Amino acid sequence: MQAPSLGGVHVPRGDGKTVVRLRHGSSLNDFADKIDANPASLVTVLFHLGEMATATQSLDEDTFGTLAAELGYVVEMVSAEEEDRELLEAFDIDLEAEAEEDEANLQPRPPVVTVMGHVDHGKTKLLDAIRSTDVVAGEAGGITQHIGAYQVHHEHEGTDRVLTFVDTPGHEAFTAMRARGAQVTDIAILVVAADDGVMPQTIEALNHAQSAGVPVVVAVNKVDKPEANPAKVRQQLTEYNLVAEEYGGDTMFVDISALKRQGIDELLEAVLLTADAALELTANPDREARGVAIEANLDKGRGAVATVLVQTGTLRVGDAIVAGTAHGRVRAMFDEHGNEVTEAGPARPVLVLGLTSVPSAGDSFLVAPDDRTARQIAEKREAAERAALLAKRRKRISLEDFTEALEQGKVETLNLVLKGDVSGAVEALEDALLKIDVGDEVALRVIHRGVGAITQNDINLATVDSAIIIGFNVRYAERVEELAEREGVDVRFYSVIYQAIEEVEAALKGMLNPEFEEARLGTAEIREVFRSSKFGNIAGSIVRSGEIRRGTKARVLRAGTVVGDNLTIESLRRFKDDVTEVREGYECGIGLGTFNDLQEGDTIETFELREKPRT
Repeated sequence: MQAPSLGGVHVPRGDGKTVVRLRHGSSLNDFADKIDANPASLVTVLFHLGEMATATQSLDEDTFGTLAAELGYVVEMVSAEEEDRELLEAFDIDLEAEAEEDEANLQPRPPVVTVMGHVDHGKTKLLDAIRSTDVVAGEAGGITQHIGAYQVHHEHEGTDRVLTFVDTPGHEAFTAMRARGAQVTDIAILVVAADDGVMPQTIEALNHAQSAGVPVVVAVNKVDKPEANPAKVRQQLTEYNLVAEEYGGDTMFVDISALKRQGIDELLEAVLLTADAALELTANPDREARGVAIEANLDKGRGAVATVLVQTGTLRVGDAIVAGTAHGRVRAMFDEHGNEVTEAGPARPVLVLGLTSVPSAGDSFLVAPDDRTARQIAEKREAAERAALLAKRRKRISLEDFTEALEQGKVETLNLVLKGDVSGAVEALEDALLKIDVGDEVALRVIHRGVGAITQNDINLATVDSAIIIGFNVRYAERVEELAEREGVDVRFYSVIYQAIEEVEAALKGMLNPEFEEARLGTAEIREVFRSSKFGNIAGSIVRSGEIRRGTKARVLRAGTVVGDNLTIESLRRFKDDVTEVREGYECGIGLGTFNDLQEGDTIETFELREKPRT
């Protein structure tokens, strides 16, 4: 029915229960189509609600929610997976029906294994050792063409078994792929050096594997060294819920030396035993292929090349494929040794030639009925992706809306990532947070804790697990702030431990008060430090972003860690003149009063506190 709304504009009104389903990045045109209204009238209604937007502009979920409530509708945002499924169904590709058909034709498939661990603990050496013990490959004197994944054969209980190894650059790539919805790995091998023990990245890698729900086999490397202490590694990992079988746990630990090629067979045995005991790995090879792009790049001579891992079905030369927003026809396929292959079955990694553009790591691929369908799916995906990026922001869980989400039954666990300047402070903060008592209906879980600046990896992990990042006396690493804003991850910085505890507790209890938010004004890099008997140390600097203003609050960062906080820009000079502000790209002299701990390469960050009413 037509009824006047705000400003006398006629729009069809709902009954308050009518659900309108919209994809992320939709515009007012899309909403108008759904409710059979004139887009211009919706622009007017939105204007009266205090929001300016054009009919073709992509809007965020909150704006649609406000507009729908005013018109008597309920907006339901379609998830990216659902949207993609609906898109494929429009082309008569029904993944769920295919999965049901598969159940009758399932056959065992090899496990897919990822090697993770701390830097310099021997991950690459181990992968080399595994590759060279693969006698079936017969590589003696041959050249291996690295494709980011390969298979090895191992005799297990009298049967020739195959294992697929995904050679990713550490757990960052592992999590980046999870962030794109690709659960590639079946089992993780955690490499720990026996002479070094458990290190920060070891814990980070373990947190990533555990949050993905992947079984872990521990390879204790470098046992040939005189200072090696494998028992210490076993004891240290018990703190992280990895209890060795010999201690009554269910995690397999294998002592190896990748350098001397010791214990490699035992490690492969352990992986196969874990796979057989904990997982049921099956796939249907007799159908069109589906899988994941592990890595891709632009090759000068061959165009876009992608390493893909077939997860179900069989991929053949000549198939029309879509990988994310890339499409093409498989012109040729190569295995890890550079040999040309004509088909690839489940859990088989191959290098594929023939795509028109480069897909992203973690993009799922599927075989389409023909080239035209493949192109149309890719184009529609690209348009949807562009629209979603144009939407104002991606709304993730933040402390303010945690209570609201809890009331709607959307979330019962608040996930946190803790980063601090020293491990003692992080542990103290974690202990204090976990002691917060808020009843049984909500739980607090620390999915990762670490020392140092907030990295891209932390943002990826928070994106995957809808976590909130708490930084204690640390800041963003380079170029990470833009990623956090783009992904909509809530990052909080504190210099007082009690303030962090109070805010998290208030969020859990739903009693957050209005707060002040920090607005960054500018950053300057110190090029030279001048000593002055009258003014103390003067930082000869170049302004890197924004502007530096005299009298504003400042902090000094060294390699991402805060070394001086709650400071003030007390003097600001260009050459011999006192100035009130210096813009980006110009040099200046900055005086921070009595604070003299300045070094070349430090960053001065200026900010002001603005009152931010909580919504």
